[in-house]
Amino acid sequence: MAELDSSAICPECDGRLREQGSETICEDCGFVATERALDRGPEWRSFDGEETDRRRTGAPLTRSRHDRGLSTEIGYGTGTDSSYDTRLTGRKRRQIARLRREHNRARISSKAERNQVYGFAEIRRITALFSLPDSIREQACSLFDSAQAENLLQGRSLEGFAAAVVYATCRTHSIARTVDEITAVARADEPELRAAYDALNRELGLPTGPIDPTQYLPRYASKLEVCAAVERRAREHATRLLEDGIVGGRNPSGVAAACLYQAASEREEWATLTQATVADVAGVAPVTIRSTVTDLRERS
Repeated sequence: MAELDSSAICPECDGRLREQGSETICEDCGFVATERALDRGPEWRSFDGEETDRRRTGAPLTRSRHDRGLSTEIGYGTGTDSSYDTRLTGRKRRQIARLRREHNRARISSKAERNQVYGFAEIRRITALFSLPDSIREQACSLFDSAQAENLLQGRSLEGFAAAVVYATCRTHSIARTVDEITAVARADEPELRAAYDALNRELGLPTGPIDPTQYLPRYASKLEVCAAVERRAREHATRLLEDGIVGGRNPSGVAAACLYQAASEREEWATLTQATVADVAGVAPVTIRSTVTDLRERS
């Protein structure tokens, strides 16, 4: 029952005001003095009736799931109640298990959805191993979906396309990841990745450009265990090569490694690096390091 407030007076008829729900109305003329549309109750819900499992909402929409994360699941219990299974008889438990199995089968209605489930799972695995942000994972899954809509997956491996879309997304966002790094964790080899990437770039027109060699410097400097001064000096070398237009047509990973090699050799107190060591870190041949170092020394 609503409480009466004798001190509140209606501005229209001097009658008494009463709170009813979210409104304050006059008992005599029905004038609505105030209304509160805000819900003062809790923003969470409890599904077990004991208010021990407080859930605000379900999972957000995501492109990394074939159904955008909107499908339902038949769970194994309600919240944190561990005695859920003990309240079911053996016959009922077997029935729920059959329903759960058939429900999971019904979630995938076609071969295309099955390919999406497998491809998206591989993309999530690769991006998790590289600690890439969620936006990269979402865009990679969207690119995989676009490739499937254009029938680019026919005759090519799903693993290769999953690795290719991650590599392509990193390229479009100027994230320095080489093909060797992707294939080291993917379930596809380099020819499969390159074939899928060429198809993506040719048919979808990816906005990929040359990668800035300076993007590789922090990671390579950490692997080679050089000081910050060497990295700063290598960044100066890479910037000068970019301004002179020498980087065009060269492997940016090799250019970054060559800049680190040249920077480390300029002072005796800095760690000495060999061309074979930096070439192994960058995944290039030592001759690639030598050619870039030669250009650097000619311009110094």
